[in-house]
Amino acid sequence: MASRINTSFTLIPNQKLTRSNRHNSCYSKTLGSGLQPISTFGNFKALPLEIFQIILKYLSGSKRLLLQDFHNLELPDRRQDSAILEHYKSLGLLFKRCTLLLPTKERLKYIHKILTEVSCFKFNGCAAPMQCLGLTCYGMFLQALTAGWDELECHRVYNFLCELTNLCRKMQMAVCSKPGSARKLELRIRLFCRNVLLDHWTHRSDSAFWLTRILKPWPMVNQARLLYIIFGPISPQDGQVVWQKMIEEPTDEFSLKGLADAIKLLYDANTKEWTADDVISLVNELSAVPREWLLENNARLLMLSGNNICFTFMASKALNGQTIELARLIVFLALVCEKELYCMDWTVKMMQKVCKVFSTPVERNNFLQDVANAFACVIMEMLQSIMSGDHDEDDRSFLNLFHLVHAQANFHKEVLYLTMNTPLST
Repeated sequence: MASRINTSFTLIPNQKLTRSNRHNSCYSKTLGSGLQPISTFGNFKALPLEIFQIILKYLSGSKRLLLQDFHNLELPDRRQDSAILEHYKSLGLLFKRCTLLLPTKERLKYIHKILTEVSCFKFNGCAAPMQCLGLTCYGMFLQALTAGWDELECHRVYNFLCELTNLCRKMQMAVCSKPGSARKLELRIRLFCRNVLLDHWTHRSDSAFWLTRILKPWPMVNQARLLYIIFGPISPQDGQVVWQKMIEEPTDEFSLKGLADAIKLLYDANTKEWTADDVISLVNELSAVPREWLLENNARLLMLSGNNICFTFMASKALNGQTIELARLIVFLALVCEKELYCMDWTVKMMQKVCKVFSTPVERNNFLQDVANAFACVIMEMLQSIMSGDHDEDDRSFLNLFHLVHAQANFHKEVLYLTMNTPLST
């Protein structure tokens, strides 16, 4: 299934993605190309590095340049936050222009020498990282600094940051430990990767580049763990990763959106580093982190990931002979459609496309029988769980069964409309 597959229906919308060209970025223009001046620094933007260094020495500890009001929570509309973020974006442009003639390695060393005075820019530098804008400002600075650099230079930036923070070693500790046993380390990795490397890019291709740098050095099982650490659901109280969320109860779209967006980012990266098979394998690994997810949560992740990824995942199972598992997945796709009030004919049309993957009519008929049996089996499993008293106090099990029965009815209604060639009435 290495080829990209385009689905012909868009009942669950899939936003078209536009790629940026790293070499054509406006930031790659030279000083003489007519860029508008940054008001924060005025004419200082054009200073030679030697003059720039002399001026910095006259600033007491560079405090006027390196604003550090990262914990100001007084203004309810966060105007202070916006101002300091813009300041560091402008500062990144200033350093970019003042170090223009230096080799990348020397630029990074010089910039690090200046920024090292700010403790909140360090991996473990802030005692209250959830309430701190330091890493976000660092990310804005880095984005402005490196925008327009070619991929080789950006590789050097990532390697420099890894060496500076010992990031690879910290990631290894996190992915090799029992999930949740190093909660503070997981949180620090998440905040650093999101705030410094991933969240500030305008173009998705740039975000995909940095996410690829984070994931690709690791085996697939570790990639899935890292993806969950960086984009998985977190506790609203302390921001720490919630590892049991996907295996204990059905979850909501909000908890899965970050993971789904990251999967779409990699699938649409259109580079040799990520094939369709790579992404589907990653989704498979992810749905077993830290243990096998509830199938409803797996179905919801696939739907949020878009038509192409959902179909490619299902077609892969069809080709590998995993028809029973595939049939159960269709049941839970129908259940999610029912719960979220999506159009049920999306699930039916998805099943119809999957049927075309089978090479013989006998295989298709057997699969359709598996789908019918799967509805009956899942309903009986839920009913037996309720009758045995193994259900929650707020009757979520009853409600889930209620939704599933209606999902089955609406699913088969759509099948009848399709087979009898009767237009769907409003």
